[in-house]
Amino acid sequence: MAHHKSAKKRIRQDVIRRLRNRFYKKTARTSIKHLRSIEDKTKAEEFLPKVLSMVDRLAKRGIWHKNKASNLKGKLMRHIAHMG
Repeated sequence: MAHHKSAKKRIRQDVIRRLRNRFYKKTARTSIKHLRSIEDKTKAEEFLPKVLSMVDRLAKRGIWHKNKASNLKGKLMRHIAHMG
């Protein structure tokens, strides 16, 4: 149990940030799954910038590693480029 005022505040902040980060990650993962499930190439191309923006934001905030974000973005763009 924390005894210092600053330690108690740190615990409160960590809980809020953990929940917020979890929400951002889950939202991004769901959007990626949705993008991969789209059959129409034009709809996928419209939705791609929104997903890439989410991935970039996660990398900027340090929630995902920048290399993970880069790999994901490349795979998603390749996926759409090879659509029929």
